[in-house]
Amino acid sequence: MKLIGMLDSPYVRRVAISLDLLGVKFEHDPLSVFSTFEAFSRINPVVKAPSLLLDDGSVLMDSTLIIDYFETLGAPAAKLLPQQPQALANALRTVGLALAACEKTVQIVYEHNLRPAEKLHQPWVERVTRQLLAACAELDKLLAAQPTPGERPNQAALTSAVAWSFMQLMIPDVIKADDFPTLKAHAARLEQTDLFKRYPIA
Repeated sequence: MKLIGMLDSPYVRRVAISLDLLGVKFEHDPLSVFSTFEAFSRINPVVKAPSLLLDDGSVLMDSTLIIDYFETLGAPAAKLLPQQPQALANALRTVGLALAACEKTVQIVYEHNLRPAEKLHQPWVERVTRQLLAACAELDKLLAAQPTPGERPNQAALTSAVAWSFMQLMIPDVIKADDFPTLKAHAARLEQTDLFKRYPIA
């Protein structure tokens, strides 16, 4: 089994960490959707990271769908999402905010790095930035109301930390660390664990 994509993608990184926690053995192939587009396309013509090449040759893509597939295969005690409906809804709310923050960060990065400067649409950038800041504010409040994660973080905890580290890598001038102290401290704790160190963002 092979995980395709670079760990500076929060989507690839959350899959790698999740599979590790779920006890799934895999090989990591750090292909880029940009610099190694053609090589990536030979594995998955859609060139979407992460892609997971299963042992039977099937290719799965989208981080949430890949994780969900392996969640269904594991024992209840090994799962990274709770099974009780209200607890699950709370966890999914946190995961949704973290993934929204990742999505808005990507949009800002692409707007500035891929679009010609003369075609940059500032009202769009301002709207996306507003959405991103709102997601971070909500995450900060949610995490402040939750217990500190243990040695085995759940999906909500790990995805929040991965999202924060990605934002700080890509747009620290937009998402100022001191504005979100709980989120900052949460990610810092997890980034110091052996689990996260096995899959460094950069």
